[in-house]
Amino acid sequence: MKFKKACLLAASFIIAGTTLATSACSSNAGSGKLTVSTFGLATKQMRSDVLNPFAKRNNVKVSTQFGDSSTRLTQIEHNSNSPVDVIELAQNNAITGAKKKLFKKLDFSKLKNFKYLSADQQKLAKDTNTVPYTVNSFGIIYNPKKAHIKSWDDLWSKKLKGKIAIPDIVTTFGPAMLYVAGDHAKVSVTKDNGKAAFKALKQLKPNVVKTYSQSSDLSNMFKTGEITAAVVGDFSISMLQATNPSLKYLVPASGTYANYDNIAILKNSKNTQAAYRYIDFRISEANQKKVASAKSLNNAPVNSQVKLTAAEAANKTYGAIAQRAKTIDFYYVNKQMPSWISQWNKIMNQ
Repeated sequence: MKFKKACLLAASFIIAGTTLATSACSSNAGSGKLTVSTFGLATKQMRSDVLNPFAKRNNVKVSTQFGDSSTRLTQIEHNSNSPVDVIELAQNNAITGAKKKLFKKLDFSKLKNFKYLSADQQKLAKDTNTVPYTVNSFGIIYNPKKAHIKSWDDLWSKKLKGKIAIPDIVTTFGPAMLYVAGDHAKVSVTKDNGKAAFKALKQLKPNVVKTYSQSSDLSNMFKTGEITAAVVGDFSISMLQATNPSLKYLVPASGTYANYDNIAILKNSKNTQAAYRYIDFRISEANQKKVASAKSLNNAPVNSQVKLTAAEAANKTYGAIAQRAKTIDFYYVNKQMPSWISQWNKIMNQ
């Protein structure tokens, strides 16, 4: 089968805050199709390094919905006629979707690369019917000309009054921010359901100029000097440093908290065969190596066959940073979220 050298991207349009676009990379359009719902960060790299190569290799017409994880999950939940076949979600949202039975039960024998995931990753997949394809964590990105930061506790410094941004509670690392506040208070959130952590957040509030939903919002804030530091996921570092090269990223020696991004096939998908091929492509050695590049998606690999050099591993949840990354019990977190969201909004967003 011969394919055209270039992929064609149809006009994009907006649906409830997410972008839906179509990539056609086949000389025989219509021989297969797939709609992928994924994150709205680094969409250019996502198309060039994942969606278009998959479409070309498999002779599949790929439509894409871009947006934040929780919003896209909510749309799926409330639209039984959604055209989405596969959805990429943060771990807490993947667990929520599985609990609400939004996904197909997976046949892992159809994924030839599944065997290259760790035992813990395979267990997560089997427990949720979602397949982890990258692991990320968060740290502090800051302007070294305006601040000297070494630890999470430094975020509470009076020198940073009105100068930091943190992820909102409903974002991928919102719950992890609450865990950091608990660490600052020296009381684990699981011991008191976050009571001490919220007191610590109230103490942090004078320093917080923004609780953000999209890390892309931070680029201009750093440029204008509105913020000096921000708590961010490592997947956004390349984007922020591309527009602000002087920014430094720090994972404190005390550690960080990890999150998997997972893929699921929606229960109502009519393109299951292509969906399985897409998942297998995402966890293949070749594609995992490709998207690990800082010039691509900066995704830390889960495929054990992928080995990164020290330079390639920079700013990823890999090697020493992965060893310092602590896990979050998202089953516990999701039970607490309605109460936590209410408390967070009263303290941070009023």
